[in-house]
Amino acid sequence: MRIDYPGLLGACLLAICSAVQVDLSSAAFLQRRLPGAHGHERRRRKHACNRMASSTLPDCPRTLWSDIDVDYLRSGTSAHPPSDASLWDRLLSPLAAYPSSAHLRDAAPFPAVIESTAERNTEGASFFMRNRAAILEQLRKSGAVWLRGFDLMETECGFQAMYDALGLVPCLDPIHSSGLRKMVAPKQAVYETVNKPSLSKHYVGMHNESTFKKSAVFGAFVCFRPAREGGEFLVADGAEILRRLDPDVVASLCNKKIRISVTNLDFPFLSRLPAPLRTSVKGLLQDLISRLVAPKFDMELEMVWGADGVPHRLQAIEPMQSPVNLHPITKRPLWFCNIHNHSRWLRDRRPCTVPEVGMTEVYHGDLSPIPSEHVEHIDKVTRECIVEIPMQKGDVVLVDNYRTLHGRNIFDGERMHAVTWFKGVTPGEGAYFSVDTKRDTASGEGVRGSGEYDFTAGDLLNEAINKFLVK
Repeated sequence: MRIDYPGLLGACLLAICSAVQVDLSSAAFLQRRLPGAHGHERRRRKHACNRMASSTLPDCPRTLWSDIDVDYLRSGTSAHPPSDASLWDRLLSPLAAYPSSAHLRDAAPFPAVIESTAERNTEGASFFMRNRAAILEQLRKSGAVWLRGFDLMETECGFQAMYDALGLVPCLDPIHSSGLRKMVAPKQAVYETVNKPSLSKHYVGMHNESTFKKSAVFGAFVCFRPAREGGEFLVADGAEILRRLDPDVVASLCNKKIRISVTNLDFPFLSRLPAPLRTSVKGLLQDLISRLVAPKFDMELEMVWGADGVPHRLQAIEPMQSPVNLHPITKRPLWFCNIHNHSRWLRDRRPCTVPEVGMTEVYHGDLSPIPSEHVEHIDKVTRECIVEIPMQKGDVVLVDNYRTLHGRNIFDGERMHAVTWFKGVTPGEGAYFSVDTKRDTASGEGVRGSGEYDFTAGDLLNEAINKFLVK
């Protein structure tokens, strides 16, 4: 007998929520489905690919944290070492008016732009294989590379051919089990980005694809269908953000650390219980969710009552972390912090259509609030560093996930962007973050494999959440 595990798990999750009366009614917007045209186009692209893919995918590697010398950051030392000429120069488009790189202090543009030509399109994946070293060198220098106008990446199959040619080694999303990103092409390791109509008016703030525990090394964002209006892909240089931030604000956050709350679970029925019973029930709920639910998300979450002042709200909060990190390879100090995306103060003041259960918050390490003037300053500096990229069909933006923050503007119409995450690259000329794919372990460059994911069994939590909640 075959058991429908995703259906069973989804039913159990919904039953648990119903039993404890979690206020998830505001999540009804998640029940809407994408227009049928999306599904048809995805099936067409997927079926067009005849390449046999591996049946396993490595887990996302652990986040590589470095101790930060706050006095060094206060010294004002430039985050940008001098640039030098290299073989990637011949690939770059002339630096015209777009995108602006005036705010950078070295010669490396951000993002770098590699334009297609008729000859390059004729080469297909061979162009990327032949220029692998140059493109990876540019990624190391600039932190982001916009591959613009290439026919190859208009399909999932061609997109995979491109990243295979560069030797990029795909891995799971850092929060794969959360189901927040659906795998639209599992065999090609392609996740859908935030395209859903219900979230089209939600501004995705600047963030690295990371948690305290896991971080992708590289990302490749691809456009299969641009929005009718808006929906620009946003990037910002973490080194430049850090250089512009007030040293006193940075030092305060580095000394106090930060903690990120990733969800709000409201239990309004608790207010109607007698005080002694209420205390017991809150303890039971906290223990139940800590033991049975939080571990499934693999984020080392702590369940905390009332951290934001709402007494019957249970928040899932990550461990303390620094807002600044050193790049594991270049050793540049970087703004490596998701406060611009997760701050409740900012979300309440910009387009946001996420229900209460999906609202996030950022605290000091002791769970005290971060002053609004600090958040305002971080927002202002971050927005000054944002470059909007109006990606068209087939465009790909490669990002170094430790250095480059990304986000997404609000949009109208249908939009289909996707992303694949990578744990590193295969050894060879130009490689950094190189990994030994035969052993699925690091080659000494700082990336450690942490297991494999078996597609034959499927990921139950990801499938269940996407089937029952995220539509």
